[in-house]
Amino acid sequence: MSQTFRKIAGTVLIIVLVGIYALVATTIASAKLADAGGFVHLVYFLLTGLLWIVPAMFIIKWMMKPNKPPKT
Repeated sequence: MSQTFRKIAGTVLIIVLVGIYALVATTIASAKLADAGGFVHLVYFLLTGLLWIVPAMFIIKWMMKPNKPPKT
């Protein structure tokens, strides 16, 4: 698989990941944190705002792998 294809596929995967992750995080916050205090909201959104970086990091690492040299 070429690096160009991996970059295109990885970009689409990251966009889908962020969209789904935002919907899930917001849904959980709406359902579970409605009566919580401001500090709980701050901690929750701080953690969930940073947590999506972990799967995105693996996608970016996969995207940046160099092409394999052609077999001779």
